[in-house]
Parts: sequence; C-alpha cells; structure tokens
Amino acid sequence: MSQETIFRAYFNRYYTALGMYVMRFCENADEAEDIVQETFSRAWQRFAEDELPEKPKSYLYRIAHNITIDHLRKRKPQEASVSIEELSEIEISEEAIDTSERDARLWIAISKLPNRCREVFLLSKRDGLTHAEIAEELGISIKTVENQITKALKTLRDILEPSNVKVFFLPFL
Repeated sequence: MSQETIFRAYFNRYYTALGMYVMRFCENADEAEDIVQETFSRAWQRFAEDELPEKPKSYLYRIAHNITIDHLRKRKPQEASVSIEELSEIEISEEAIDTSERDARLWIAISKLPNRCREVFLLSKRDGLTHAEIAEELGISIKTVENQITKALKTLRDILEPSNVKVFFLPFL
C-alpha cells in the first residue's frame, strides 16, 4: 500500500473527529477546520518522507493539540474560552479522543438525513425550538414536525447503533 493511500485513509478516518476535538478549544468551525487542515499538512510532510508514526492517531491528535495552542496564543486573552496554560496542561486522553470520534460519527450521521428532516431535527435538538415554533418557522404542521423528528431519530439509531453511539446523547444539546 502506498504512503498516499495510507495517508488518505487516515485523513478520511480522523478529519471530522479532529475537527470536533479542536472545536472544544477554539469554538469556531472555520478556525477548527484551518487547524485540522494544517494538522494534515504537517503530517503529510512526515508521511512523504516515509516516516510513518508508530501510533498515527495519537500523532495526529498531538499535532492538532499543539497547533491549537499556537493558534490560541495569537488570540487576545478575552477571546479564548480556555487559557493557553489550561490547554497546555490538558493531556490528550483516550476519553477526549473517544468523545471527539463519537461526536464526529453523530454529525456525519446527521448530515446523511434528508434535508427537511435534518433541518427540523436540528431546529429541535440543537436550537431548542418547540414543535410549534418549528412548524411556524417552516410553514408546516406540528404533526409533520413530529413525524420528521421521529424519522430522524429512527434513521440515526439505524446508522449509529453498530458504533454504540446512543442517539439520545446529543453533544450539542
């Protein structure tokens, strides 16, 4: 297997999970995406030199963590949700990695929902709107809102059950 094929597999497997991990600290999706892209850019340099890390997952998380620290150092102190000192002291635990991977699987599953179903589901679960508020905002009946949420939960259960992600636990709630 070529280095490029191996690297592509790591990219596909860890991109979203690394984004979820970084989002905990920078709380901005665009910044998190930039950090993850830089993570893979730095990792590719090592892969291209035929230096495969012994533990690629840990290696990628360490790079992302360090880039996040560097990125937050450039921010004004009042803009950061966590201090550089706190982040520097945080160890990259298996629990943090598992949580970011679970969150990534959940968001990937949500992205697979049909458009209207996803919209209704997110308005309910992420934004906390009532069924009546969603119905009014989207110009649909309350019964349609209920049906769409039921459909979303069933679809998410079907997608996520093999990975043991519990649908009732939504990290954005």
